[in-house]
This record gives sequence, structure tokens and C-alpha cells, in this order.
Amino acid sequence: MNALETILTAIADRLRVLSGVTGKISLAQMPQLIRDHWEYHDINEEDFIQRTLTSITIPNSVTSIGNAAFRGCTSLTSVTIPNSVTSISDSAFYSCTSLTNVTIPNSVTSIGNYAFFNCTSLTSVTIPNSVTSIGNYAFYLCTSLTSVTIPNSVTSIGHQAFRDCTSLTSVTIPNSVTSIEAYAFNNCSSLTNVTIPNSVTSIGNYAFGDCSKLTNIYCGFARNAVSGAPWGAPNATIHYNS
Repeated sequence: MNALETILTAIADRLRVLSGVTGKISLAQMPQLIRDHWEYHDINEEDFIQRTLTSITIPNSVTSIGNAAFRGCTSLTSVTIPNSVTSISDSAFYSCTSLTNVTIPNSVTSIGNYAFFNCTSLTSVTIPNSVTSIGNYAFYLCTSLTSVTIPNSVTSIGHQAFRDCTSLTSVTIPNSVTSIEAYAFNNCSSLTNVTIPNSVTSIGNYAFGDCSKLTNIYCGFARNAVSGAPWGAPNATIHYNS
């Protein structure tokens, strides 16, 4: 039995005791049973996640990493995600503060809201070209992340997706992206230059707000094609494609 199976078995055993359910408990039943008993404070978070877990290999039978699956696993340093996984759900690795790097396989199509929120030790992440959307707050407060390449399959960068990534010095935005949501790169205080392709038609408020070292924004579109410049960047010169 691998680490994930051990955790799931422990959760199922605990739920049988608390809920009175007998026999097998499916993965589909677990979220509602957890919510029911959390509401009445019968279950503490520690009943569901081994906080001392340092590494995990997710078996290739798993197709989705569920909501808050590893939330608060502060000792988790490495995770292996198989090619069977197609989605990383909301808050999946929220506050996994010891996680240093993660490779997302090219089977994954979506990264949920808060998926890697506050992963403060995360220095690198590989986003494959199968991913089409990066959720709101997905990498918010990943303060050790130094660079990120967004693949040319992504069409939207979510609200506050990379906010407070204070070590981020470079970001590559592909010409598949059509929208950069509000505060997407807010307070990326080490970012010095950014190139926005001509595919982008909307940039939200303060997308580059408080990026104090951002001196140049190179736009692939003409002046006034996208409203709101300089999108909160206090010291940036905007270079348009004339």
C-alpha cells in the first residue's frame, strides 16, 4: 500500500466511526461526509491529512487531485504527479510551505484557484502546454519562485494568479493569452521587464501594481488597443508596437 492509499484508508476508517456508515466508502462520498462532520466540529483537519508527510507519489489510477487534497502539508517537499491526472483542483497544495519544485505532467489541462497558494519554498514550476487556464490566486505568495514560463496553450491568467511572487524576475507570456486578470502580477517586486503579446485584448486593474523594479513593458499591440496602461506599474515605460 502506497502513501496515498494509506491516507485514504485512514480517512475512510475515521469516517465510518464518525458517520455510522458501514462497508466501503467511495472517493465520491468522502467530501460530503467530511463537510457534514466538519460543520459540527466532529473532525479535525489532522484526522484527514498527515502533516508530517514529506513526499508522495500519486498512483497512476488518479485522474484528479481534489480540492484541498494536500492543504497545509507543511513538511511535504516533493510530489510526483502521474500522466493520468488531468486537473489540479482548488487549494490542492495550499500552504505546502516546504514544497520546492513541482512538475505538472502534460495530461493536466487546468490548475485550480489557490492550487499552490503560499507555497513559499517553491522555486520552480513546469507548466505543460496542455494547460489552458491558470486559476485565481494559483501561485499567490510563492515568494521563492524566480521564473515561470506560461505555455502557449494558456488563454487566461487568473485574478492575482502570481501576486506577491516577490522573487519572480522573469515571466514569459505566450501569444495564446487573451486576458490578464486584475492583480495577476501585483507586487512581483523583482520583475524588471515584461513582454505582452498582441493576442492580449484585456488587462485588469493593477495587473502589475507595486512592481517597483518593472521599468519596461513591451506591448505587441498599438497604443490604446488595451486600456488601463500602465496597469498599476509605478515606474514602467510602455513600449507599443507602432
